[in-house]
Amino acid sequence: MREPYGRERTRMLEEHLRARGIRHPRVLEAMASVPRHRFVPAGARPHAYADRALPLRHRQTISQPYIVAFMTEALDVGPSHRVLEVGTGSGYQTAVLAPLAKEVYTIERIGDLQRSARELLEELGVPNVRYRVGNGALGWPEHAPFDRILVTAGAPAVPDALKRQLSPDGGLMVIPVGDADLQELVAITRAGAAWTSEPLLGCRFVPLVGAEGR
Repeated sequence: MREPYGRERTRMLEEHLRARGIRHPRVLEAMASVPRHRFVPAGARPHAYADRALPLRHRQTISQPYIVAFMTEALDVGPSHRVLEVGTGSGYQTAVLAPLAKEVYTIERIGDLQRSARELLEELGVPNVRYRVGNGALGWPEHAPFDRILVTAGAPAVPDALKRQLSPDGGLMVIPVGDADLQELVAITRAGAAWTSEPLLGCRFVPLVGAEGR
């Protein structure tokens, strides 16, 4: 029996990821292993592997595959890393991060979205994820520091709380920063008490809401 959407997933990998410069083998393997069609609303499943963002409940979105792969590759997650994800959303990005990391701590401000994501991730057998409902801009200080932090909502500036929760030994955060309509993905690296910033790519995300957000 043919895998549902198997051909579409292969086309996504070849045309939207490899052809556009995604090269990291572990990232490509993770993207190939996650059934994206399970994370989108039923009516959007014919478009699940198209390179476009798709709407979720509560005016949220699931990012296009290329952006998910680009952010994941830029995050450079290793098998020993503890990763904080700000914005669980559908759980798709969480599912991509989980096989790359030791542990993923994911925060979502909308409880209904996280409940759905958690149920699906558990159904898919993703074991190494911890969940929290709350303001992701404040991070998860009880489990800090984190080797990696990925923010999937646009912030007006990099939240100080998240900067402080990066590991001082080369911790890395990827976050969209800018105004409400257009942001730039930025990589923030911490070494001791110093942080450096590198611009990566123009993008557009839903807003990071709450303290230190919009």
